[in-house]
Amino acid sequence: MKKIISSLKPYLRWVILGGTLFFLVKTFKDNWQEVATIRITSAGWTNLAIAWLVTLLAHVWSGWVWSWILRELNQPLSGPWGVRVYLMTNFAKYLPGNIWHFYGRVRAVKTAGASGGAATLSVLLEPLLMAASALLIALICIQIVGMGLPQQYRWWQFLGLPAVLMAVHPWSLNKAIALMGRLKLQSQDSTPPHGTGFKMEHYPLIPLLGELGFVGLRSAGFLFTWIALQPVDLNQMILILGDFSLAWMLGLITPGAPGGIGVFEVTAIALLDRYFSDGLILSVVAFNRLVSILAEAAGAALALLYERWFHLIKK
Repeated sequence: MKKIISSLKPYLRWVILGGTLFFLVKTFKDNWQEVATIRITSAGWTNLAIAWLVTLLAHVWSGWVWSWILRELNQPLSGPWGVRVYLMTNFAKYLPGNIWHFYGRVRAVKTAGASGGAATLSVLLEPLLMAASALLIALICIQIVGMGLPQQYRWWQFLGLPAVLMAVHPWSLNKAIALMGRLKLQSQDSTPPHGTGFKMEHYPLIPLLGELGFVGLRSAGFLFTWIALQPVDLNQMILILGDFSLAWMLGLITPGAPGGIGVFEVTAIALLDRYFSDGLILSVVAFNRLVSILAEAAGAALALLYERWFHLIKK
């Protein structure tokens, strides 16, 4: 059975990519006339610039939070070091396989003289906390705007928040980390790892709060991108923030989708098309992807320039 699953893995990636691309192309084909009518004003360009800046700040903050995770694992590497490594490796997530940014961070931690086991655990723990944070934000937004399940089943939503908080309990995290270690960090030709040698000993409250800040900043960047194309009221803002968090989470956890490309866009369209036109949503997610890539590229460039400048100063 394992051999059959392993043989299907490469095709699964292409099926996911092909399905998402087909959906996006069909949506664009059906709504291209509406997309063509969208115009960006000078105020809109300002909002796009703010969206880019907020997204860049989100990635800087995420690098700092990653250094907190390392400290939780008794690896006292500095925040500026974590930001630099995070920004320089982040762009590699768009490479096929969606693991090369993790590999770069593990290698950097080892080069810095820290534990390889802690490095591996840190890159497994980070997306788990990100996903939990995104789900928390989505659940809170659903409660505020009163959307989601029908009234008779609404009480299930109140169970969502404690369920997420229990999911990041050390017992749950250690089980999830072991599973992700098999799924994320082993290739088809390698033997399964026997473990990192590290386990979470206490509740990761500070890193979780940090990742909540990261997802909040990413959501704010998406919201500024939306406002650049069309103004929204307060209830719509909360709805957009919640649906963005869900779509972003699915893009994060779906295997075979480098950087969540395609999965995020398809999910965002599916969640929001009950409230907004497909043409508007398609335009927003396209601009959001462009803003995100430009922010990540700028972050990598700034980190590289800082590293070279630092080496010149040392000489």
